[in-house]
Amino acid sequence: MTADLTRRTLLQLAGATSLAMAAAAAARAEGMPQGGGPTYASRTPMRVGMVTLRVKNLDKVADYYRDVIGLTVIERSATAATLGTAGITLLVLEARPEAAIEPRNAAGLYHTAFLMPSRKDLARWLVHAASHRVPLSGFADHLVSESVYLDDPEGNGIEVYADRDPSQWQWSEGSVKMASDELNIPDLLSLTNTRVADYAKAPDGLRVGHMHLRVGDLAEAERFYHGTVGLDPTRRRGGAAFLSSGRYHHHLGMNVWQSQGAGQRDDQTTGLAWFSLVMAKQDILAAQEERLRKGGAQVTALANGLEAVDPWGTRVRLIRV
Repeated sequence: MTADLTRRTLLQLAGATSLAMAAAAAARAEGMPQGGGPTYASRTPMRVGMVTLRVKNLDKVADYYRDVIGLTVIERSATAATLGTAGITLLVLEARPEAAIEPRNAAGLYHTAFLMPSRKDLARWLVHAASHRVPLSGFADHLVSESVYLDDPEGNGIEVYADRDPSQWQWSEGSVKMASDELNIPDLLSLTNTRVADYAKAPDGLRVGHMHLRVGDLAEAERFYHGTVGLDPTRRRGGAAFLSSGRYHHHLGMNVWQSQGAGQRDDQTTGLAWFSLVMAKQDILAAQEERLRKGGAQVTALANGLEAVDPWGTRVRLIRV
């Protein structure tokens, strides 16, 4: 498989005839107008830990994350599957065969973003996706990162990306510069052998770099995730807001593009059950709990932390590990 053939294949899989079209699709996925590695994302005071999804077809969805993303199945039963890398759990799937598919105009998951350890790993994964004819929904250069978008078999959004070095991120008055430019596929693929699909499994350093949620009201979401949970705003634009810990470009994205005015989520449908934010220090967790309780949030104690519920019923676990 030549680099040019891989490029054409990727465009076909993204339903695009040009890189500009693919970038436009990615722009819609991140709410950007046209036009750091995981170690950084993981050493911030707070970071994303893991994600739990409710799914109708457990085997089909688990096989997808294993075969397409390359996650290792750590544990599997008739009712749940645990997947991750290097023994670290990143994704849990809960079987809900009778559940209805969560509508896209409801609050909930927009996408789970899997962060590759390096740009070369992203290139290797792209060759893997092309060789296995994995349908894609877009790809783009976001300045801070390079990203590819796709959906699992039940419509849960996925981003696979690699960060640029944080020294290249441009900040101005607390806001980081991001865009959705054309992804330079030939340059990316120059890092690997496009004739050999050698991505047998996800690299050990793969992590969930950020979460992106659908919410019913952006200001209310910011009050909860910034004012109460304590993530810092990094960018706000076009019906979307981005927040992080420790000046990462974003650990959390939120938008109202499809879900403006959405009410409480139905926990009998598929989709996001909960995700975790991991605290680097116990005192951070203690401060979190105090803020949550003062803010009137619904809080439940856990063995290693606590669980809070956002205004639309999405559960967030704040834990110390």
